[in-house]
Amino acid sequence: MNAAGNTPVLLCGNFEAQEHQAWLSALSLALPDVDWLDVTTARLRAGEVQVAVVANPPLGSLQGLPELRLVHSLWAGVDRLLADPSVPAHLPIVRMVDPAMTAAMVQTALWAVLALHRGYFVYGQHQRQARWLPHAQLRADEVSVLVLGEGVMGHAVRAALAAQGYAVTSWRRDGAPLARVLPQAQVVVNLLPLTAETRGLLNADFFAALPRGAGIVNLARGAHVVDDDLLNALQSGHLAHAVLDVFNTEPLPPAHPYWQHPRVTVLPHAAALTDERSAATVVAKNLRAFWRGQPMPHLVDRVRGY
Repeated sequence: MNAAGNTPVLLCGNFEAQEHQAWLSALSLALPDVDWLDVTTARLRAGEVQVAVVANPPLGSLQGLPELRLVHSLWAGVDRLLADPSVPAHLPIVRMVDPAMTAAMVQTALWAVLALHRGYFVYGQHQRQARWLPHAQLRADEVSVLVLGEGVMGHAVRAALAAQGYAVTSWRRDGAPLARVLPQAQVVVNLLPLTAETRGLLNADFFAALPRGAGIVNLARGAHVVDDDLLNALQSGHLAHAVLDVFNTEPLPPAHPYWQHPRVTVLPHAAALTDERSAATVVAKNLRAFWRGQPMPHLVDRVRGY
C-alpha cells in the first residue's frame, strides 16, 4: 500500500485545541496525501484505517478499527499507551525517536549537571540573600555522573557529558547491580523508561546508597521517584539538590512542597519538548517505509515495556 489516494490515518491524543492544530498542520505538510481523521471520523471509515498516530490517547481510542496494523507514537515514552487494555497485544507500536528531541534532552542534561557541579543553584539562593560567597570549584573530571538508561537519549547524554570531561558511567536494568554503581555517583541523571521494574526505583534505599551531597536529575518519568523519600533525603542534607522535570501528578499541584523547596528546581515537563516539524518528518519517513512494506524502526518490545 502507498500513501497515494488520500490514505486515512487516525490522529488522536491528549491534545489542547491549539496543540492538535499544530500537529495537524505539521503532519499534513509532511504527508499531504493523507486524510488525517479524528476518532469519530476514523470509526466512520473503520474498514480503511490501518495506521494511527497518537500521543497518549484517551483509553479506548483505538477500539473499533479492525484493519489497524500500526500505531506510531508521537512521544518517546509509551507507558500510558501500553497500559491501555483496549490496545491489541499483537499491534506493532513505534515510539518516537526524533534527533531534535534528543538534542534538546542533551542540552537540558548538560545544563543540569553543570549547574549542580559548579554550584549555580546555590549561587542563585545567595543572590536572593545578597551574599557574596564563592566556593571551591572542582574540575569536570573530578565529578562522577551516573546516567540511568542506555537508550538513544541515554547514549547521547553520556557522550555529551564525557565530551565535557565528566567521569560518566551508565546503567541499564539488565546490567551490573545498581548497588555497585550508586556509591560513586555524585550526580544521577535518570533517563530510564517507566516499567513495572523501574517504577519507584528512586526511593529511600537508592538515595541512601549515594554519597552525601549528591544531586538528582530526573528527566524521565515522575513515577520513577518516591516523592516522600526524595524530600526526606533533601531535608536530611544527604542529597544536595534535585532537578525535576517530571512528576507523579502533572501539572504539579500548587501546594506541592517541591515548589517552595530551596533544594529543588522544578521544570514543567519541558526538558525536551517535541518539535512538531521535526517529529512530523520522522513520522512521514516511518509511515512511507511501512506502506512500502519495509521494517519499522524503534518498535516497542512489550515484554520489556519500551
